[in-house]
Amino acid sequence: MSVSANDPDVIGPEGMEKFCEDIGVEPENIVMLVLAWKMEAKQMGFFSKSEWLRGLRDLECDSLEKIRNKIEYLRSLLNEPVVFKNIYRYAYDFARDKDQRSMDIETAKAMLQLLLGRLWSMYSLFHQFLEQSKYKVINKDQWCNVLEFSRTIKPDLSNYDEDGAWPVLLDEFVEWLKTKQNFPNLKQSTSQY
Repeated sequence: MSVSANDPDVIGPEGMEKFCEDIGVEPENIVMLVLAWKMEAKQMGFFSKSEWLRGLRDLECDSLEKIRNKIEYLRSLLNEPVVFKNIYRYAYDFARDKDQRSMDIETAKAMLQLLLGRLWSMYSLFHQFLEQSKYKVINKDQWCNVLEFSRTIKPDLSNYDEDGAWPVLLDEFVEWLKTKQNFPNLKQSTSQY
């Protein structure tokens, strides 16, 4: 189901910009993604009346001032690993074009920057890899595995197992890293068999 800006029960991009201005948050601030997750919004840039009311009721907010006072709470949710993972997974369906099964690479890069840019020490390298890669879209499996990779693989890749079950995208990222001077001592294989 997609929502339309012409629907009187929908707050569209212009309304959201005004709302962001009213609460003192940039539209691309990660807090807005957390708020959308709380509202169970289905489409980026649009909030249906029912999503809006559900979210505000859940947050116990009935005024702009109360919403402003919840901003730090919303931001703090990102520090809870399970909640962060839920928001990260939610972001995929929220941000992708509803007519497509996969997320286009430009949207994926923007969302990854928002979600992992400040958390994952290898994010800038991953972004560089995506910039020069052949990938035009990212599917949900790849999306979810990027988070898992960012949480479990050490920056020196010493615990990366090339025989592991990573998507080809991440195997190619590691191969690309091996060609970079930053990683001259990477083992060709971590398998002992």
